[in-house]
Parts: sequence; C-alpha cells; structure tokens
Amino acid sequence: MSKLSTVALLGTGLMGAPMARNLMKAGFPLTVWNRSPEKARPLTEDGATLADTAALAVANAEVIVTMLSDGHATGALLADPSFREHLKPGMIWIDMSSAKPEHAREQSEQLASIGVLHLDAPVSGGTKGAEAATLAIMVGGDLDVLERVRPVLSAMGRPVHVGPSGAGQLCKLANQSIVAVTISAVAEATLLAQQGGADPAALRAALKGGFADSVILQQHGERMSEGNFVPGGLSKFQLKDLDNTLEAARGLGIELPSTQSVRDRFEYLINEMGGAELDHSALYQELRKRNGMS
Repeated sequence: MSKLSTVALLGTGLMGAPMARNLMKAGFPLTVWNRSPEKARPLTEDGATLADTAALAVANAEVIVTMLSDGHATGALLADPSFREHLKPGMIWIDMSSAKPEHAREQSEQLASIGVLHLDAPVSGGTKGAEAATLAIMVGGDLDVLERVRPVLSAMGRPVHVGPSGAGQLCKLANQSIVAVTISAVAEATLLAQQGGADPAALRAALKGGFADSVILQQHGERMSEGNFVPGGLSKFQLKDLDNTLEAARGLGIELPSTQSVRDRFEYLINEMGGAELDHSALYQELRKRNGMS
C-alpha cells in the first residue's frame, strides 16, 4: 500500500483531532467526519476534507481510521446500510477506539465477508501522546495487514502487533487497569506528601528515574497538586474501560481485586461527584472527599 494512501478518519474529538493533524503532517490525503461537525471543521484549515456524512468520508478511502467512543459506536456505523454500501473489497479499516475484544472480533468477521480487512488498534498516551505522535498503539489482527498500513499508524505513534483479532483491545484493557490503579497510587502518595508537609513537586523530582517513577506520576501527579483536571483522558471513558476489563476477566474466570476497587471509586467520582467530564486524574478529588476534605 502506498505511503500516500487516501485515509478517512472518523471521530475528531480530543484524541482524533491531533491524530488527524499528524496524518496530514506525514503527507496522507485525509477526509474527516465527526458526529458534531464543528469539532472537525478546524481540520480543514490544515488541509483535511470535511465530509457531511461518515458514508461520504469513506467513499474514496483506501484506509479507514475510526476513533469513536466505544465498540457500539463503531458497530452502529457498520450496521448502517448507507455506510456499508461505500465499503469496497481491499479497504483496510483500523479501529483505534477502545472497545471490547469481542466487538473487534465480530466486526472483523463482518468486514471479512465483504472483503474489507480489519485491525483493532487502540492507543495509550492521552492527548499529549496524540499531539506528539508518540501514542502506544496495540494492534490486533493479521500481521501482514499491519505491515501494509504501518506508515499510517507510525504517523500517529508506535504500533506493536500483539496478537490475533481482539488482542489489541484486550491489551488496551490491561493498559487501562494499570493506568487506573497507578492513578490511585499516585493520588494517595500526593495526598500523603501534602498533608505531611512535603512538597509534591519535590517528591516527583526526587522519585524521577527510580522504581516508582512513571508518566502518570509526573503528569497526573502535577495535575493533582495543581488541581488541574481539564480532560486529557475522560473519567467516564476510564470507567467504561474498567467495566470492560472486569467483564473480560469474568469471562476468563479470574478476579482483579485492585481493578474492581478503583472501578468503584471512579463510579463514585462520576455519579456522586459529577466528575464524568473531568480528567481521570480527578480520582484525587474522590480521595480528598473520602478523607473529609473539600
């Protein structure tokens, strides 16, 4: 597949918009669509073509990239007859949304029946990774298909093949479990330092390079100590991913106690504290409330 394959990107929200810009920087002709057109319109200033419908966006594409809210949103596109009629044999559909592994496998099977190839390729790295084109991209599906679209994925981050169809989504769930539990630990460490009279910024500097260091400690620890919860990764999506993780675990007959505990705390943050639209580092606010603090 040509490095300058025509790409359609569907879903230009917090993550999709910077991903679209990086595709254009890499030279890919790009058509974009978003359910709320005003979120996609600014991309036309960078050279993207804005389509009125998802069907028109993919009409002339060789590669389709979806960055939607979940597997149900992706499935709804596939179930739309007006959309399906624009899918042609030989197209490659890369679903970079976060979904359930079974959704990825079902969609791959449906697309295979009409000759469209499919990869599930969810990402990690948040909006900063999307902007810097440094996203961790977990790719499930046929390795040969990945190699054909590697230039597309490499324009947005670092693609790694992790297994057959659905494996990308399973690895994303594992990632989200690590992220959520680590956010919880960083929140506790930040509160401990603050209440004990230590400087949280100095704590992060002291731990840099040690076993406790992480991107979450440095980025989200700073958010917590500054009270900055403008979303990079939405709490409501974190909860959705944790629910999917626990469902997958039940299907495998295993328990994930730390994941269950932090999942329940995110549910409280969202449903009792109105934190659905806050960054997932706002779990720190739930911890403060738990301790009787404002």
